[in-house]
Amino acid sequence: SHVWDFVDNPLAYQVFLGTQLGDDGVQLRWLAPTEQYLSLGLELARGRGFPGGGEGARRPGMAALTAHAGGDIGESQSWRAGVSWLQARATGQALALTDAQGAAAEGEFDGRTRLWVLDGVWKWAPAGNASRTSVKLQGEYLRSTRSGSLRFDPAGADVTDRQRLAQSGGYLQAVWQFMPRWRAGLRGDWLDRGRTDYGANDVHLAGASHIPSRASVVLDFSPRETSRLRLQLAQDRGRPGAADRQLVIQYTLSLGAHPAHAY
Repeated sequence: SHVWDFVDNPLAYQVFLGTQLGDDGVQLRWLAPTEQYLSLGLELARGRGFPGGGEGARRPGMAALTAHAGGDIGESQSWRAGVSWLQARATGQALALTDAQGAAAEGEFDGRTRLWVLDGVWKWAPAGNASRTSVKLQGEYLRSTRSGSLRFDPAGADVTDRQRLAQSGGYLQAVWQFMPRWRAGLRGDWLDRGRTDYGANDVHLAGASHIPSRASVVLDFSPRETSRLRLQLAQDRGRPGAADRQLVIQYTLSLGAHPAHAY
């Protein structure tokens, strides 16, 4: 999180991946021996965390495939684009729900989540030198589908029936380093309402009617490579009702050995 361009991750990451994906497992990557950048990846993990997991999870339950391509445009521009696919299984996963009266409720989900991600990054720096000034434009589109069964216990009825959920979202952001150590950024992120099918539980649970969105601006200063001071303002419409206006001041300090990060 210390290399994020903003204080927090986009709404789509928070909803589909529980802020960010983290799990124990193995990863295999292949970098093609070509002039054009091409990288393929495979991951297998325990799947104990969201969107997988649950009390009944006892075996590796998450798999992911990735493919990325990129290259240079002249001496001042570069790009990378890719597609990723993730599948996770859940057993007895506790879910926070909203019942038909608008009150908080809980349920248990058994089933599978599939997530598709399209991502792209474009960077510009005069003559390839980003030490003084640079621009980065980045965006991602995510689509999540969940299918399985939901156990819901309204007033002791204990109803178990199918659950189908399809929802998409994404973000677009731009970060401008306008002088050494100083950067400014703008991000817009959103989710659609999603389509839900709770089967026999449809009469007990509320359907989504709100379209979440958020707009953020950030200004940061890096006194040295290992530290950063950041100010972020955001208008968050992630929940129904009036917008949540946020002001965040963040200071980040990295200690110890710190190799360079990937593109």
